[in-house]
Amino acid sequence: MASSDEIREKERRVREFMGSKGLKALLLKRQANFSWMTGGGLNLVGIATEMGVASLLITASSKFVVCSNIEAPRMAREEKLEEQGYALATFPWHEDSEAVVIKKLAGKGKIGCDAGFPEAEVLAEDIARLRYSLTPEEVERYRWLGERVSMGLEKTMLEARRGEKESEVVARLCGELWKDRIDPITLMSAADDRVSNFRHPIPTERQVEKYLMVSVNARKWGLIVSLTRFLYFGKLPDDLRQKYLANVQIDSAFMAATRPGVPARDVLTQGIEAYRAQGYPDEWKLHHQGGSIGYTGRDYRTNFQTPDIIQDNQGFTWNPSITGTKSEDTILATGKGPEPITRPVLYPVLTVEAGGRSFTRPAVLELS
Repeated sequence: MASSDEIREKERRVREFMGSKGLKALLLKRQANFSWMTGGGLNLVGIATEMGVASLLITASSKFVVCSNIEAPRMAREEKLEEQGYALATFPWHEDSEAVVIKKLAGKGKIGCDAGFPEAEVLAEDIARLRYSLTPEEVERYRWLGERVSMGLEKTMLEARRGEKESEVVARLCGELWKDRIDPITLMSAADDRVSNFRHPIPTERQVEKYLMVSVNARKWGLIVSLTRFLYFGKLPDDLRQKYLANVQIDSAFMAATRPGVPARDVLTQGIEAYRAQGYPDEWKLHHQGGSIGYTGRDYRTNFQTPDIIQDNQGFTWNPSITGTKSEDTILATGKGPEPITRPVLYPVLTVEAGGRSFTRPAVLELS
């Protein structure tokens, strides 16, 4: 999976970070950081878990994967971590000795960690920033994932029928994604008035009469994309059509402003101005507007205090919403402008202008 160039670049970032923090060793326990560091590996068993069952320990000259004897065979045979230069350091599953093994391997000196761990300094946010700028290999994987998830969601929506439960539609989406072992890690769905009533509508057994929204965060190789699609049975009412179009225009303004070197909070400010320009000056207050994405669903949700500067090849998903509508797709921030990672594949499209750029966005799918 991962090339030697990708692995070397990540080791360079980690060891440079260790030097800047005066660390003797760095311990990575979170699933997101394990997947990033190994070029797409998985250290989880349950797909909803944040902490993995195997940890990575990096020192100035060595790399170790630390796990119980249960996990070691798969780490070696399927994750192929020894081929990446990791040494397996195992302990019996029935002994609580992970900390002892790590302390022995790290030796004396300061240890940093991405989670709470005995005698280690928690540096979770600083470590996360090492992931933000995707390597060329990650970009290729991200493009594939975006295309596949876009296709899967839109195919599912095209097959929806009146009277189906929200949960039935979502179940078919999960099956579509699991064909390629893509984990649907966050799912939202709302039928009819639930779209207007709730900003975070978990799927229920509510039957669809006219209007349906489905959102998904989907993960493969640790990378996550996020997108939302709508459908309407019959002709979309004019007021809802205008509201949706305004939302798409706002989303496009967010995307146009997402450029490397720009403070993320400045993009938020421009997005809020787009709300005002479209005639909805207070709707942004009702839900967060999104932010950076990559190896977590949102590395940060941008607010007025967000300190981060947008990096080259950093993923973003903005999700502006006007009561009853939403607009959401995943992009990469690049020096040439925003690159769509998820996009309309089977859906009808809208073309809008924002920030001197043209954006092709999904329309609301109208079904008979």
